Amino acid sequence: MATYLEFIQQNEERDGVRFSWNVWPSSRLEATRMVVPLACLLTPLKERLDLPPVQYEPVLCSRPTCKAILNPLCQVDYRAKLWACNFCFQRNQFPPAYTGISEVNQPAELMPQFSTIEYVIQRGPQTPLVFLYVVDTCLEEEDLQALKESLQMSLSLLPPDALVGLITFGRMVQVHELSCEGISKSYVFRGTKDLTAKQIQDMLGLTKPAMPMQQARPQPQEHPFVSSRFLQPVYKIDMNLTDLLGELQRDPWPVTQGKRPLRSTGVALSIAVGLLEGTFPNTGARIMVFTGGPPTQGPGMVVGDELKVPIRSWHDIEKDNARFMKKATKHYEMLANRTATNGHCIDIYACALDQTGLLEMKCCANLTGGYMVMGDSFNTSLFKQTFQRIFSKDFNGDFRMAFGATLEVKTSRELKIAGAVGPCVSLNVKGPCVSENELGVGGTSQWKICGLDATSTLGIYFEVVNQHNAPIPQGGRGAIQFVTQYQHSSTQRRIRVTTIARNWADAQSQFKHIEAAFDQEAAAVLMARLGVFRAESEEGPDILRWLDRQLIRLCQKFGQYNKEDPTSFRLSDSFSLYPQFMFHLRRSPFLQVFNNSPDESSYYRHHFARQDLTQSLIMIQPILYSYSFHGPPEPVLLDSSSILADRILLMDTFFQIVIYFGETIAQWRKAGYQDIPEYENFKHLLQAPLDDAQEILQARFPMPRYINTEHGGSQARFLLSKVNPSQTHNNLYAWGQETGAPILTDDVSLQVFMDHLKKLAVSSAS
Repeated sequence: MATYLEFIQQNEERDGVRFSWNVWPSSRLEATRMVVPLACLLTPLKERLDLPPVQYEPVLCSRPTCKAILNPLCQVDYRAKLWACNFCFQRNQFPPAYTGISEVNQPAELMPQFSTIEYVIQRGPQTPLVFLYVVDTCLEEEDLQALKESLQMSLSLLPPDALVGLITFGRMVQVHELSCEGISKSYVFRGTKDLTAKQIQDMLGLTKPAMPMQQARPQPQEHPFVSSRFLQPVYKIDMNLTDLLGELQRDPWPVTQGKRPLRSTGVALSIAVGLLEGTFPNTGARIMVFTGGPPTQGPGMVVGDELKVPIRSWHDIEKDNARFMKKATKHYEMLANRTATNGHCIDIYACALDQTGLLEMKCCANLTGGYMVMGDSFNTSLFKQTFQRIFSKDFNGDFRMAFGATLEVKTSRELKIAGAVGPCVSLNVKGPCVSENELGVGGTSQWKICGLDATSTLGIYFEVVNQHNAPIPQGGRGAIQFVTQYQHSSTQRRIRVTTIARNWADAQSQFKHIEAAFDQEAAAVLMARLGVFRAESEEGPDILRWLDRQLIRLCQKFGQYNKEDPTSFRLSDSFSLYPQFMFHLRRSPFLQVFNNSPDESSYYRHHFARQDLTQSLIMIQPILYSYSFHGPPEPVLLDSSSILADRILLMDTFFQIVIYFGETIAQWRKAGYQDIPEYENFKHLLQAPLDDAQEILQARFPMPRYINTEHGGSQARFLLSKVNPSQTHNNLYAWGQETGAPILTDDVSLQVFMDHLKKLAVSSAS
């Protein structure tokens, strides 16, 4: 038998699924006592080299309320050509195409190694992908120039038959007609007036004229005709659009001293949504918004145009002093919901030194599965390379983006679905397997995910509903099926089906099994997702208290200890890292807003709610590598004791890559030792972390901020704020320690945190 760790790894590689518990407590009562909910991280489109899609349609269970898909867990009678559904036990006839099946001649979907399988749907029209650029022209000259170059570059990366459109905005909003030869023509809208979808479609001439009765036969070429003026195939207008982008000027309206430029982001986005709603509903489409500052007029404005009035801060929000926030958020939420209904997604690329209103606009990317990228300027490699990576291709030469997905979850009858946390919206599909207790986006068994890629990951939470007095027979297994229907970037419709099963165990007699099958990494990320989801609507201290309470209860349940004796407290290996993850999560920018602007917090939370397990763990507890003369680079504790004078440190927080030179190394570098031939090995030591950092920078999306600093440098704060402050100015001399770097902070260290945790876990009062 493989160890649980190997089992977890194999399942993740094959099915893109990680469960908090891999043996399930068999009754509702016992499941609630486990503290951490039964939940999983699902990466629906996890990239796999060995999963060629099959060119036929899935076989469904014939019971209308079930419709589960044939899978390896079903019982099959090969002689009678029948199969029994493993969710509702309905017996079904195989379709005629399956007459030749037998034990030795099985279709792929019955083979155990295909617990995940992908089908290509041949029916239905294939519609092209749509990319609509919405471009802010109130930028500085060099920023605008850099953005224009990036957009021109992206045209060469788009699929040639994709449709592309352009909207630019400043004080006014311009929708550019792309089918005009030789002249540029655009429709201009006022930036202060909100328009309904119908008004936008009427003004742009997208509504079809009423035909006389005798002619009312459907026109076969309806779609291309409707959209041809504003959305054109790339291969037709490549040159035209390249020229048009090259000629874009800064917004011509004069901006007086002490004022912000007037930016109509809210109206521009509203027109983009209305344009696609009228032309290509339920088709793969991206609205890509590029903005260099906050919306300052019209619906969705975040701040007025007076520069002396700063944009809202956390302090203003707490004091209810952010006068535009509620109204703006409502405007963008309405647009986000309309976009999600149409299966389109909105990307936001916000590059500016000050805030740009991401807090108010975050729902546009969060609800539609779009990307959010934040940088200082469009002229940085951070923006340019991140933008280029969006159009990267997989090993088959297809784009790594999928559109308009719906995820449906089916469960065996002992389980119900509590909800999901991730880049999705509810489809409000009620059913017998939907729980009344909601965690995240609940009350449904189906969600819509308008933009998906190979790493998009959802947290899905379940509830065990089996009653305590109705034991599940020995050896029973619970099953879950995830069905993801989506539009592939090659415009095919595909269905990916993952069916998994886990053993039930009686929590009294098989407690050790349940405990050994705990996946502390997945559990930490799933609990963190719930915390971050709650942080959007609740006060920070309340969430920290909730996390602390859950941690204490978990330690009381699974720790070994003598009552009232903290020194006797022990956690088994499968739980030992969990408290440490919680310690770092409490200090993370997802739950602590101190020192981050509201926009930054929204940005960090956006990425945390969509990344896979490995990246999420790096965000919770950054990785620290140490480089020295004593041997190859090695991972070290994320602790102030690791900051030594003769070491170089490389820290990866997902959002930043920090290289930190210790005091002695920094002095040698200043003295130029690396340029003296006999100190060749010092030169190599300085180069090693730079090479490793480059490797991470090349692969990650979005590209992290690169920080190169040294002992005493102003940017050393990035490292010092993340490490566990085991030595601070308070205890430095008490221990007589000479190593490490003391940190000026009043935060508690991991040691103190663990001591308190042990004390509370063993006390009979808590």
